Amino acid sequence: MNACGLIVEYNPFHNGHIYHIKEAKKASGADCMIAVMSGNFLQRGEPAVIDKFHRTRTALNSGIDIVLELPYIYAVQNSDLFADGAVKTLNEAGVSTICFGSESGSISHFITSFHTLKAKRAIFDETLKKYLDRGISFPEASKHAYTNIGLTDQHIDLTKPNNILGYSYVKSILENNLSISPLTIKRTNNDFHDQTITSTIASATSIRKELLKHNALTAQILPAIPEETESQLMVYKDKSSIWHHWENYFPLLQYRVMTMSASEIKAIQGVDEGLENRIIKTAKKATSIYSWIESIKTKRYTWTRIQRMFVHILTNTKKADFESVHLPSVPYVRVLGMSQIGRTYLNRQKKQMHVPLLSKLTRNQDPVLAIEEKAAQAYYSVLPPEKRNSLFQQELQSPIRL
Repeated sequence: MNACGLIVEYNPFHNGHIYHIKEAKKASGADCMIAVMSGNFLQRGEPAVIDKFHRTRTALNSGIDIVLELPYIYAVQNSDLFADGAVKTLNEAGVSTICFGSESGSISHFITSFHTLKAKRAIFDETLKKYLDRGISFPEASKHAYTNIGLTDQHIDLTKPNNILGYSYVKSILENNLSISPLTIKRTNNDFHDQTITSTIASATSIRKELLKHNALTAQILPAIPEETESQLMVYKDKSSIWHHWENYFPLLQYRVMTMSASEIKAIQGVDEGLENRIIKTAKKATSIYSWIESIKTKRYTWTRIQRMFVHILTNTKKADFESVHLPSVPYVRVLGMSQIGRTYLNRQKKQMHVPLLSKLTRNQDPVLAIEEKAAQAYYSVLPPEKRNSLFQQELQSPIRL
């Protein structure tokens, strides 16, 4: 069987994702569609609106055959490490292609850009360092460096969010000499960061903004999402009483920071350059996550970087916990859910895997899986005890089967 891999978050799953699945299947000719999906905390340092299990059900009912979990140590990271973990997971799953959405829409531009950057690496690094030394954030410094070597022209603009991720996927495939063909389809109708819903194809950002603003599935949202997403959003809210967003976690995060020493905060992943002192100084005056991030944010410390750092504080994830990120392969592949086609595929593929194929949390777990358990406990911590315990039990159960 021929498999195509997608790298996703589905926060929430919307009509654009259905378009992506259909176009990817058409372009790849795949028999089996495999999604590697971030868990309960996402790449930009945010809690998912609904948990990974309810997002998995949506995906399986919308054209995906297997949902694999991207481990926390890769999911809540910069684009390169996020991409590396996702690509290596899909490689273990035996995909022959990976298809991603991009602003460019041309895979040849991504491959050419990889070779251009490789040839001009010294110039890129010199420019990057120059702007970082001026106190500019890494994303902004990178924009200047890409411009300096011609990678923000009309062919491919590596300042665009999906182009950045797509480039990271292609780079991971080529640098690791993987037998995977990258494919891309052009994003349609909306931009990744669009704040408003203007058509039936809308960004996840705009849908979340509308959903959390009204705490309801409004008439504006419904045309932009499939019925399965509507159903799972309501099922999850009925079980948990909330849709997750950062402000749910503010009291807990503030308490954590105010009861930690500077050395304890410094040990947390992402807390560098004396940032622990700025976190402690601003904690007491903060009245919300939003106001707290605003008081820390500078040209150098971006909103996304601070959010990721806050997630790591919340989950007590230390720099030492991330040492395994640089291993040549992922430590395991965990299945969250599968269709009948997915089960048939995995029964054949598991014999070819070089790492364990896992279906749930176990007592004798890999250290990376232990971090996953902490992340799950943190995610559900804002719920009443009975709801929290019930939803956490999903971690100990077999994968969802359709």
